Amino acid sequence: MTTAPDSRSAGTPSEVFRTFLKLGLTSFGGPIAHLGYFRDELVTRRRWLSEQGYADLVALCQFLPGPASSQVGFALGLMRAGWGGAAAAFLAFTLPSALILTVFALTAASVGGPVAGGALDGLKIVAVAIVAQAVWGMARSLCPDRERGSIAVAAVVLLAVLPGAVGMVGAIAAGALAGLALGRGTASAGGRLSVPVTRRQGGIALSVFAALLLSLPLVAGLGQGLAVIDSFYRAGSLVFGGGHVVLPLLEAEVVGPGWVTPDQFLAGYGAAQAVPGPLFTFAAYLGAVLEPWPNGVLGATIALLALFLPGLLLLVAALPFWDRFRTMPRAQSAMQGANAAVVGILGAALYDPVFTAAIGDMRDLALALACFVALVAWKVAPWMVVLAGAAGGVALQLMG
Repeated sequence: MTTAPDSRSAGTPSEVFRTFLKLGLTSFGGPIAHLGYFRDELVTRRRWLSEQGYADLVALCQFLPGPASSQVGFALGLMRAGWGGAAAAFLAFTLPSALILTVFALTAASVGGPVAGGALDGLKIVAVAIVAQAVWGMARSLCPDRERGSIAVAAVVLLAVLPGAVGMVGAIAAGALAGLALGRGTASAGGRLSVPVTRRQGGIALSVFAALLLSLPLVAGLGQGLAVIDSFYRAGSLVFGGGHVVLPLLEAEVVGPGWVTPDQFLAGYGAAQAVPGPLFTFAAYLGAVLEPWPNGVLGATIALLALFLPGLLLLVAALPFWDRFRTMPRAQSAMQGANAAVVGILGAALYDPVFTAAIGDMRDLALALACFVALVAWKVAPWMVVLAGAAGGVALQLMG
């Protein structure tokens, strides 16, 4: 059974921009929370589309690699006001946090003293709690049985033998094959999305995605700028399972070659939890602190666009074909296995680099555990936990 596409009045790019700017300034809490904000604002209050249409769109974006909440926002802007609306939604939702993190990147190094050092240490410790919460939540939803739990553990074993981006790609591919062998997938319920994207446009988007994925590694050696684009584009192409999964992928791409130090990486990741909007804007911080050039505002822009681009291309490619694809149980099976492997990848990242770089003694561990309990048991907003963790880091620094 299918649902008819939504018949809503067309909007304008300026309307979309204003609406998503409000969301970009107020949407704290990560991608799942963002989807709740979108539903309240655009389905319940503004009635841009129906509940069924929104559910179909969320299902698609959670299936694809990339930043789910940003993909949903891009698609909502596209459905409301065409391609101009899609661009407006992306810019308005992304810019606030990207600008804040770029400013943080450009000013953090110039602020010295024990207070600044303690705050940065606190941000690294908070990252331990936040990643642990992500692993905990994803394991409960994506590894609900022993078979998928075993896939996650196998991914950790593979990364122990073959660390870095190659091991991550191998773990995801092996997880997908294991999911196919298990055959647990079922066809999704009916429903269709009304989107202004033709199959020809979808095919072009898929071709561009594949061409960039294959060609960027071949030209990366021609200059540092191309190497940066290649690294961030590859990371954005492999982010299954939520924004936190970008952590190990980006760590392999920027810390491995020495472009960013582990301390810079974890401090920026901690700061990214305290700002609204998509977690992928962490790329703006990394691009700004990269060494050597490009860095600063130019580096932030390059890294940000390169990380977001593959997910948006895949979304455009999938929109015209989603109704057919979601009825294929084998595709669902492969995705289940890949998602289980992602849990293992994020679990490995929780140990290295997050835990090993942030926890130096029992006091650090105590602060990390307190932040974790605040997030998981007390349901404190992540941005509040980040601020408390930074304050705790200052206190530890002053105590000596």
